[in-house]
Amino acid sequence: MTHDHDLELRPTAAQTEAALNPPPGRNGGDLVVETLAGLGATTVFGLPGQHALGMFDALRRSDLRYIGLRVENNAGFAADAYGRITGEAAPLLLSTGPGALTSLAALQEAAAASAPVLAISSQVPTAGLGGGRHGYLHELPDQSASFRGVVKSVHTVRTASQIPSAIAAAWKSALTVPHGPVWVEIPQDVLLAETMLPVVTAMDASPDELPPRPELTALAAHLLSRAERPAIIAGGGVVRSDASGKLRQLAERIQAPVVTTPGGKGAFPWTHPLSLQSWIEDRHTTDFLQDADVLLVVGSGLGELSSNYHTFLPRGRVIQIEADLGKLESNHPGIGIHADARLALQALLETVEPREDETAPARVRALLDRVRERIDAQDLALEQQVLTAVRRALPTGSPSFWDMTILAYWAWSAFDAMGPNHLHSAQGAGGLGYGFPAALGAAAADPTRPVLAVSGDGGALYSVAELATARQYDLDVTWLIVDDGGYGILREYMTDAFGEPTATELTRPDYVALAESFGVPGVRTTPDSLEQDLAKSLSTRALGRRPPAVLRMFAPTHLD
Repeated sequence: MTHDHDLELRPTAAQTEAALNPPPGRNGGDLVVETLAGLGATTVFGLPGQHALGMFDALRRSDLRYIGLRVENNAGFAADAYGRITGEAAPLLLSTGPGALTSLAALQEAAAASAPVLAISSQVPTAGLGGGRHGYLHELPDQSASFRGVVKSVHTVRTASQIPSAIAAAWKSALTVPHGPVWVEIPQDVLLAETMLPVVTAMDASPDELPPRPELTALAAHLLSRAERPAIIAGGGVVRSDASGKLRQLAERIQAPVVTTPGGKGAFPWTHPLSLQSWIEDRHTTDFLQDADVLLVVGSGLGELSSNYHTFLPRGRVIQIEADLGKLESNHPGIGIHADARLALQALLETVEPREDETAPARVRALLDRVRERIDAQDLALEQQVLTAVRRALPTGSPSFWDMTILAYWAWSAFDAMGPNHLHSAQGAGGLGYGFPAALGAAAADPTRPVLAVSGDGGALYSVAELATARQYDLDVTWLIVDDGGYGILREYMTDAFGEPTATELTRPDYVALAESFGVPGVRTTPDSLEQDLAKSLSTRALGRRPPAVLRMFAPTHLD
């Protein structure tokens, strides 16, 4: 018996001819780039190395755009941002041993932030796999073991014929919710060996969907419809699943105030009458959420930052929608719905009953007034002035990327992202050096919009070499460096804990002169001229900002 789908698998005459006569001079590296192109990739990031030369040589025979950074970790941050902006799996090409291991911190951030990064690394020759000590350059007993606790999945290739399927499986893994980084490693000899395999064409690696269980969404809808004081915490899962519109519909239907986590910035309109904004680290907000009789948590695991450092203790029913199974009820018991945020919110919208509550907007205003009074009482006008200047200068719709610096800590709570997927930071894993290389990746993803990077002077020195990358590839990024003479937030932590700081003060370069040595315009600015200087830079493709101001963090409330 012949089935219809069997007929679809029969190759055409042209396909058969191409398979029988592949182009000469191809190797395993060509199979890598052909597979990436077949999956839909257009841009790759990375850094070459001896074992990976077969893969990089194949790039010149492909149509893929290559953006090479100066440090593997920075290349990982750039790929992370590219994945966040496009929603595609961002290929990251690396070499063995030191090159691979240097990317670990970036991959940890991608894992924490659910950014789809497809890391493809070379390996020692096949004979060296398995832990034997052959003395190959860059040899490790088990290179992939270093990545298993960081990435979603690990795929090791041993023959050329395995390359397309391994990369396709990794691609699917990266884009199946929750998104995340994946790891593929291919031995040097496999990359270099000539192959007569047919050219790789279109690949099918469609990610799996993760719908909610209907009995759980029915129960959740019932509880939300009958709640007296419902509230919503919106995390990064709402942004990643493009579910902000559905979140707004649900909040308005049941009149539930919404607060966003640092990762969920922009998931709910900042000035909406039901918006608690992002003051999730504030004690007043914590108390407000604890008082909710039904709390809906969407796309968040209620981790350290999102729970005001685990001082948040809900008294009502908790409903948690989360794509990462390990985060369900990991911090608070409740109704755990393992699902993609968009699909779960859609299911709730189909079953939840409208709820009237004329008091909700007034309770939101009262809370925000209390938050504002607390901040205003701390003599932090300079900090608010600087953050306001950045917001006014940054064009609507332009993304910003924030390093682990005091101004970023302010932005998590006090900055209006003006839409989902516009503000990104390294708060997932908390590593330094994220802001500038991530902004370069975003500029590569969408060259039509200026991109802002924000770093402190400590974090800036992690990625200053990428000024060369910005110049080489003409990437439209403005870099704001807040120079406070050291690791500012650590200075505060140590002073508060021990009375004085240690190892926090830094000798810094002249950033303007350094930028100009790369052929990048640099400007010194002040808090008073920041808005004008920053706006000019964002419209003229200038880099190198250095406001000479020491900023302070607002007082924590989780220690009260």
